[in-house]
Amino acid sequence: MRLGVSFPQPDIGSDPNVIREFAQLAERAGFDYLSTFEHVAGAHKDRFVGVDTGFPDPPCLYDEPFHEPFTLFAFMAGVTSHIDFVTNVLVLPQRQTVLVAKQAAEVAILSGDRLRLGVGIGWNHAEYEALGANFQTRGRRVAEQIVVLRKLWSEPLVTFKGKYHALDRVGIAPLPDQPIPIWMGGGLGPKTLQRIAQLADGWLPMGRAEVDSEIMITMHRYLEAAGREPSSLGIQGGITASGERADWLRAAKRWEQFGATDLNISTGFGTGLTALQGLERAAEIREVLVDELGY
Repeated sequence: MRLGVSFPQPDIGSDPNVIREFAQLAERAGFDYLSTFEHVAGAHKDRFVGVDTGFPDPPCLYDEPFHEPFTLFAFMAGVTSHIDFVTNVLVLPQRQTVLVAKQAAEVAILSGDRLRLGVGIGWNHAEYEALGANFQTRGRRVAEQIVVLRKLWSEPLVTFKGKYHALDRVGIAPLPDQPIPIWMGGGLGPKTLQRIAQLADGWLPMGRAEVDSEIMITMHRYLEAAGREPSSLGIQGGITASGERADWLRAAKRWEQFGATDLNISTGFGTGLTALQGLERAAEIREVLVDELGY
């Protein structure tokens, strides 16, 4: 089981010294990877009236700071040596596909192949609007985007004609040394699960408590329909840096039961801890899981 820790935005602030210290401490603590989610633009809370965001309070407001993942990981790669970096998740359909391919390739090359690209379709209509992207077609576009990304990372010259992309003999040199792994997050509905089974190297259920045996059976059925072995799909579970030893072990065993290959420890979201306190707690949880479960 690979163990990761989340970068606590928007709680960490903007001091580059603190951000550097967080990355270096996470690496020294033995974490396999550092993950972060993103929002490019926030909005006024009135933009979310009557919108089911899935959160008790409107998130991603205009005054909540979020560091852009590719820039953040490029900075962190320069101050660390071996910890991996995971977007968990990048809202892919609100971004230009070729630009994402270029930015991700650069981070992968300059970090020594330490990037894993976790993608999702997002929920924030105001953010899509601000970026000039179509919110209504995001689910359909993401599947084609993944095809285009993989071609751009593996072929020096790409010609592609799809519903949302038209590429005529273009490339993004330099290419990454190897294809960048693409993991997918999102809801637990049939369309999302089927899309993940067909396209993704791994699955990011985002630590959702409602993942259960029935959902895993459904995912395995979709994988088999796509001609894949269930073991070919990476799965990242999640633990929050709160609670007690028994809670951590119970959560980890539950994810292990569901075939998780990775476990991400979240340091924010109401834990009441500062960024570095959250990392210290996450390191404690990691030690417990290593000692008790052999991760």
